[in-house]
Amino acid sequence: MGGYDFFGSSQMNGQDYKIICAGSVLWDIIGYVETDLCLGEDKGGKIERRPGGVAFNIAQKLSRLGLKPIMLSAIGQDEDGKQLIEHCKALGCDMQYVHMCSQHATDRYMAIEDKNGLVAAVADARALESQGHEILKPLKDGRLGSLENPSKSIVILDGNLTSEQFLDLAISPVLSKCALKLAPASPAKVDRLRVFSSHPSTVLYCNLSEAEILTGQNYESSQAASRGLLDMGFSRVVVTNGSEFACDSEQNVNSINQKPTKVSIQGVTGAGDVFMAAHIFAEISGCSRQEALDVAIMSAGNYVSGKDVA
Repeated sequence: MGGYDFFGSSQMNGQDYKIICAGSVLWDIIGYVETDLCLGEDKGGKIERRPGGVAFNIAQKLSRLGLKPIMLSAIGQDEDGKQLIEHCKALGCDMQYVHMCSQHATDRYMAIEDKNGLVAAVADARALESQGHEILKPLKDGRLGSLENPSKSIVILDGNLTSEQFLDLAISPVLSKCALKLAPASPAKVDRLRVFSSHPSTVLYCNLSEAEILTGQNYESSQAASRGLLDMGFSRVVVTNGSEFACDSEQNVNSINQKPTKVSIQGVTGAGDVFMAAHIFAEISGCSRQEALDVAIMSAGNYVSGKDVA
């Protein structure tokens, strides 16, 4: 980073933006052991319950950087849901458009991690997946105002929404001109974002394995993967590859690469969301592409090493 202290000295140009985060807001239940963990093993460790979900994680980071994201999600009408709403409000998120679901309990995500990263996870997103028509209404009925100016409106979509919901959004005139930022959520869900490959003003954030699933190809590097995604039609992609080089590629523009500094892993769930939020914030605050990639990598590194909670 060369001594570059973005978060300590950034201009808050981003406060002029309308930022909408649509997707999962749920409870994470994370089990972590400090050693290797193999299938079937039972080891001592720590278990933590905390607010999570891709949309939440991104919004939390943006909130702590001084912004006020508007949340679009479905949360159960139960005690878990009430606690989530209050937590998000305390962070500064705008929760007035969140749909309170009576048919399902508040969604949950359970993961097991060891010193090398994620071992396994299960996501229960039934509230979110069943209420898509309600979640997206504020985007379509005018309550969120105009999103026609991509320089002042950003919609962040996470891959926990269903394929039907994404198809509906991809053909909607409401989002035809606004800036879209896409987060796959997991390799199992990344293919849902294919419908945005020709959508203008779109940035796809993904890791190498997600890029390979989307393109149906194998790649040796994030740069090669980013070229494959551009060939699919995406206007801009940011591809990460763990401790190897990350790459920001855009149509008809030179690629930007940066390799993360090696850190000890204290937890990985949410690291990609922190990376994405930091990158978005850096760019709307006036950073160059190289600076924004540096900031995002630094933020993700601080997060996985336990130096920064979000």
